[in-house]
Amino acid sequence: MEQTLAVDVQGVVKRYGQLTAVNRVSLQVEAGTVYGVLGPNGAGKTTLLRMLFGLIRPNEGAIRLFGRSWSDDGPRVLDGVGGFIESPSLYPYLSARSNLEGLARLDGGAAPSRIDEVLRTVDLFDRQRDRVSTYSFGMRQRLGVAASLLRSPQLLVLDEPSNGLDPAGIRDMRTLIQRLAAEGLTVLLSSHDLREVEEICDNVTIMRTGDVLYHGSIEQLRERAPASGYRIETTDNVRARELASSIDEVRIAATEDDALIVYADDRQLDAYVRGLVTAGIGLRVLEPDRAPLETLFFLLTEAADLQEEVA
Repeated sequence: MEQTLAVDVQGVVKRYGQLTAVNRVSLQVEAGTVYGVLGPNGAGKTTLLRMLFGLIRPNEGAIRLFGRSWSDDGPRVLDGVGGFIESPSLYPYLSARSNLEGLARLDGGAAPSRIDEVLRTVDLFDRQRDRVSTYSFGMRQRLGVAASLLRSPQLLVLDEPSNGLDPAGIRDMRTLIQRLAAEGLTVLLSSHDLREVEEICDNVTIMRTGDVLYHGSIEQLRERAPASGYRIETTDNVRARELASSIDEVRIAATEDDALIVYADDRQLDAYVRGLVTAGIGLRVLEPDRAPLETLFFLLTEAADLQEEVA
């Protein structure tokens, strides 16, 4: 017997006036897996998750959660689904336990033992009586996960769960998601952090400006990864980029800190460096930059003209 998909998105489109935030996106999440929707800010990830929760409606396409749709089943589509969009909303002047008790009442109630259980799951049981205003950002994120677990969901949807966390908070959140997945919970999360998705997800959809650039497993993605890029810093980045465009098989892109990333094999890299020197452009830094998978993600999301080559 064929298993019902936890999430089945078919050709979904969301427009805001002339802006297409999500453009014919399809994805399928099998029950019991951890699925990542990956992309930079503005890729359309949060818009897609908002449509799953029914907070906004698609202009085209269909969404089913465990076989149920908004058009056929209304709010029942969210039976067995928990999660949050962006950061969880909590009352800072209440304790963690009081927050959970209030949310449980709004959602039909939960036994005190269930509240104890979810607090232990997210490692906040010992701090349950403290006001949320005393919590770190990472603790608030974990409390949001606890609130999502109150209804014992089959599917947990998390929007950028590690966003804004310090390294320790990121580690704790990843460990928590891995533990929940090991217990059989289906998890769908969005992220702009490739390493987060690579570490905890079975499959991934990569998006950029509303479009899907890649669907598949993390292993399949690794197989497509090119060689690592090289980070360079020059005295004239404008001329350095112009020079790269004149040399076959040399690709270049800018970083947020005004460095450049060059993608080339050793022979072409040597030719490019010689060209910089001949042109009188000073080369201040030349070093390996990203791991191969990070290089592929950068090419997919930042270099639109290369998408057909690597997707």
